[in-house]
Amino acid sequence: MERTLSIIKPDGVSRGLIGDVIKRFEGAGFRIAAMKMIYLSKKEAEGFYAVHRERPFFQSLTDFMSSGPILIMVLEGEDVIQHNRELMGATNYKEAKPGTIRADFATDIEKNIVHGSDAPETAATEIAYFFNSLEIVGSIEQNP
Repeated sequence: MERTLSIIKPDGVSRGLIGDVIKRFEGAGFRIAAMKMIYLSKKEAEGFYAVHRERPFFQSLTDFMSSGPILIMVLEGEDVIQHNRELMGATNYKEAKPGTIRADFATDIEKNIVHGSDAPETAATEIAYFFNSLEIVGSIEQNP
C-alpha cells in the first residue's frame, strides 16, 4: 500500500471536471485518504514547483497554478503512484493514450488537468507540503 499526491489543476476545477476525475480515481480502485480545495498564492506555487525553478516553463507554470482554485488529494492503493501516472496519461496530452485523463480532457501541455507524484520520495514531500498527519485518514496507519 502506498500514497501519492494528486492535484486537479485550475483548468480542471474551472471546467467542472472534478467529479469526472474523482470517478476515474475511484473506478481504478484508489482510495481518497485526504482532500481539500485551496487557492495557491504565486509564492506557494513557486515553493511547490521549486524543483523546476531553472526550467523555461517555471514562471508560466506557477502563474497558471496560482490562477484559480485547485483540488488536492492524497490517493492510497497498491502501486498507486504508477497506476495514477498511467491513468493520467503523458504530460503532453497529444501523446497521452486514449482513455487517459489528459487525452480525454486536456487542452494544453500546461493545462493538462492533473498532477501526480512521480516516485515514493516525491509523493512523501508533496503530501507533506499540503497536508499534516491529522488531515489524512487512511488505511496505512490505523486511525481510531
